[in-house]
Amino acid sequence: MTEKKRPINRLKSMYPLRGLIDGMYRQGLSAAAEGKPVAWCMVNWWQGDPILKAMDVATIYPEDYGAVCAAFGAAQGYLERSAADGFPSHMCGYARNCLGYTGRMMDAGGIPEEAPMGGMPRPTLLLGSGSLCDARYKWFQSLGRYFDAPLWVLELPHPGVKEGLTPGAHETNISFIVAQLGEFVTFLENLLGKKMNRDRLDEITTDTVEMNNWWHKVNELRRARPGPMHSRDFWSSMPASLYMAADPGQTAGLYRRMYDEIKERVDNKVSAINTTEKYRLAFLELPPWHSLGFFDKLAERGWNFVIESWAYHPPRPIDLNGVTDPLERLARYSYHWLTGYYRQAYDAGEWWGYFAYPYLEYVRDYQCDGVVLHPLLSCRTATNHLTLVADRLMKKLKVPSLVIEGDIVDLKLFDPAGALTKAETFEETMDHYKKVRKEAGFSW
Repeated sequence: MTEKKRPINRLKSMYPLRGLIDGMYRQGLSAAAEGKPVAWCMVNWWQGDPILKAMDVATIYPEDYGAVCAAFGAAQGYLERSAADGFPSHMCGYARNCLGYTGRMMDAGGIPEEAPMGGMPRPTLLLGSGSLCDARYKWFQSLGRYFDAPLWVLELPHPGVKEGLTPGAHETNISFIVAQLGEFVTFLENLLGKKMNRDRLDEITTDTVEMNNWWHKVNELRRARPGPMHSRDFWSSMPASLYMAADPGQTAGLYRRMYDEIKERVDNKVSAINTTEKYRLAFLELPPWHSLGFFDKLAERGWNFVIESWAYHPPRPIDLNGVTDPLERLARYSYHWLTGYYRQAYDAGEWWGYFAYPYLEYVRDYQCDGVVLHPLLSCRTATNHLTLVADRLMKKLKVPSLVIEGDIVDLKLFDPAGALTKAETFEETMDHYKKVRKEAGFSW
C-alpha cells in the first residue's frame, strides 16, 4: 500500500536546524550540572547573543520555551499557575508561561518533571531587552519574586521613520548601542571573573552575519512559483537564527544546505504542498504554536503560505567592510534589522506606518493572493498594526486579509474549526481580487 503523502512537503534540511533547538536545551542542562553559567535571555536580535557565546555562557530563551510548551501541550498548566500568582490573563503568553514555569520550578525544588525538552535550569543571569514588546521590563523583573539573579537590559533605539532619517540620527543611535554593548561586556567580565576573548567575539560576529545572509538567501528563493518552502518550515528553522541556538558557523552551514535543497525544488518546480497551489498567502505575526496542524487542513485546500512576518526574518545584507570593532558591527547589524526598510517606507509615503510597510514589499514580491492576520490576544505589539496592514494592502495592492484571532501560547483562545470555516469563505474573496488585480494591470 502506498503511503499517503502529508499535506505539506517538508524540507529534509529543516530537521537538523530544528534539532539545534533540542541541543540548546541540552546544553543549558549540561552547563548547569557542571556549575557553568546559564543565561535566560529575551530575543535581542543579535545584540547580546554573540557576546554571551564568546564568554561561554549557555543561553536559553523563555520566549522559545513558551512556544515549546504550547506545542507539547504543557503550557496550560503554567498559564494557570501564573494566574494563581496574580499575573493578568491579558499579559504576554510567553511571559505568563515563563512565570508559571518558574513558580512550578520553585515548588519542585528544581525542574518540574512535566517540563518539555528537559526544562530550563535555574539561571545565573538574565538578559533582558527593551525592543518592541510591552512586557519585557517587568517580566524579568518579576522573576525576582521566585529567585535572585542579576538582570541586564539591552536597548535598541526605535525612532520613527522621519526621525530616523534626520541627519546625524543614525550615527547617534549607533554610538549609543556601541556604548551599551561595551557596558554589557564589562558587566559580564565582573560577574564571571574573566576577560572577554575579543578574537572569539570577532569570529562569532562574522559568523552571525554569514549565518543570516544564508538565511536571507533561503527566503529570497521562496518567491518562486510554486512556493518551494511552507511557513511551517520557516517557523521550525527560524529559532536557529533568532535565538542563536548553536555556534553560528555551524548554523550557517545548515542554512546553506537548506538553500541548496530549495534551489533544487525551484529548478524542478517542486511545491511545498502536495496538491495544486491555488492560493499563495502570507501569515502575519506569530502562529498558534499549539495548533500548527491547522495549516495541514489549509494545505489540503491548496493554500501555500510562502512568507511570514518581517520581524522574525534576518536583516537584509549590509556592507560592514571596514568596521573592525565587533561591538560596532553588532550595533550596526541589529539596528539595520529594525530600520532596514526606513528609506523605502519614506520614499513610498508610508513613513507613518513603518510596521506595516514591509508587507507591501513582501506581498508584491511573493505575489500573495491573500494575507492571514493573526491578532494575538495577549500581545498588543504584535497586533496593533495589523488593521493598518490590511488597509494598506487593499488600497495599494488589492490583496484581501483574513483575520483569525488566537494566541501564541493559550490554546483556549484559538478556534480551529471556526478558523477553517472562515478560510473556506475567504477563498471566494481571494478569487474575486485576483480578477480585480488582473483588470488593474497587476502582474499577478
